[in-house]
This record gives sequence, structure tokens and C-alpha cells, in this order.
Amino acid sequence: MAGLGQVLRSLAARDGVQAALLLSGDGLPIEHAAGGPFEPETVAALAATLAQHAARLGEDARRGELQTAVLDYAGGPVILARAGSDDWLALLARPGSDIGPLLYDLRQHRPALAGLL
Repeated sequence: MAGLGQVLRSLAARDGVQAALLLSGDGLPIEHAAGGPFEPETVAALAATLAQHAARLGEDARRGELQTAVLDYAGGPVILARAGSDDWLALLARPGSDIGPLLYDLRQHRPALAGLL
């Protein structure tokens, strides 16, 4: 079985992905891999805050637990996906990337990723 670092390096090496970050629900980076510079501490803290607010939105709108969020920025999409009960996976993609296959894989392999935690 692949280790957590290897899984993140594999995600970061996918076509169109710039960085992969596993973060705790408290906003601390657990593990990360990137093809270029980025600030894992800052991204982890902000992504956890976003996840907390999005979770509240899901509760109040009666949509249940947040599984995946895609935020489309001018500099490229950010994908936030649940990875276990309290942890999150943040993926930074390049502008114009086809993230459809990545989203499909995340949905299919979510239990395996959670099992690595």
C-alpha cells in the first residue's frame, strides 16, 4: 500500500495539478507535495476555515455533510475534499485544467485515502 506522502506526490504530479495538501480540521498542514512554491501553512489555515463555514451552510440548507468543494479562481481552481472524519485534502490546479477526471478519482478513492490517515 502506498504511503500518505507517496499519494500526495502522485496527486501533485497529475496533469493540471500544482499542489496537494492534506490538512487537519484545525487548519494544520499534515503532509504536502507541490510542483512549485506555495505556502502550505497559509493554505491549510484558510482551507480549514472555509470547510467550517461550508459545513455550516450544508447543515443550515439541509444538504448534509460537505464532501467536495470546487472554487474557481482566475489563477486556477482549488478543490477541497473531505479525507476522513476531520481531515481535508486541498488541491491547487492550473487555470484551464480539466479537473473532471480528478474529481471522479477523488470520489472513487475517498475511502482509500481516509484509510491512510
